[in-house]
Amino acid sequence: MSTVDTTIPTSATPGTSAARGSNSLGRDTSLVFMRELQPLLRDSFSVLFTLVQPVFFLALFGPLLARSTGLGTADALQWFVPGIIVMSALFGASTTGANLILEMQSGSHERMLVAPLHRSALLLGRAAKEVVPTLMQSLILVAVTIPFGFRLEAAGILIGLPLVAAFAVGLGALSHALAIATRKNDWMFWMVQQTLLFPLMILSGMLLPLDDAPRWMEVLSNVNPLTHVVDAERLLFAGEVTEAAVARGAVAAVAVLAIGLWVGIRAVSRNED
Repeated sequence: MSTVDTTIPTSATPGTSAARGSNSLGRDTSLVFMRELQPLLRDSFSVLFTLVQPVFFLALFGPLLARSTGLGTADALQWFVPGIIVMSALFGASTTGANLILEMQSGSHERMLVAPLHRSALLLGRAAKEVVPTLMQSLILVAVTIPFGFRLEAAGILIGLPLVAAFAVGLGALSHALAIATRKNDWMFWMVQQTLLFPLMILSGMLLPLDDAPRWMEVLSNVNPLTHVVDAERLLFAGEVTEAAVARGAVAAVAVLAIGLWVGIRAVSRNED
């Protein structure tokens, strides 16, 4: 995990309410965004380290999928890689609240609360930062698999990656809200995160097809927004932009984004004291 930067930007030092009102939401968001991005820029190895688990899944499940379905290696990668990209975003964004817990424990978060910043910017800047590691990890995964037969279509980059980024921002915002809610019992953050993470992942069909799953599992899969994001990514990386599943995936990603930002901003606003 990267070291948390406790430095408050010079232009965001504590001041009067007039100073607070003079800062635009966009400027405040960019200040928080750059503050959150600094540890990543100083220690870019952390992005590669978080790829270890998705790469292991790709290396271990990929051959099993090809053998069990009768697909060739290239076709198996075409089905599996988009799911792994979403998995990488899921793992990364769902754990971002852990950094906020460290800030609250160290007192850094309290110093941010007394800075002349819009309360919404504290969440928006942190959530927007999730786009950077998500896109970096996705591009690395694609680059690694192309020599093994993965075919990259333009729609996967132009539409698929922004869709994953929107999903990651919403999920990161929810992770921050969970960190605030569990700040007095930080172990509760990990219990809730782990309890929800793996059922959502398995029920999305990102690792194995759910075609022969029991009826109750199909029902849960259909109401899982992650399922629709994964389905949309597979179609987009195959160049099939006009399929209805792409629209459902976009709706699911935007819904997670909107709900995450709404819940996260409310949590930050209520945590002023």
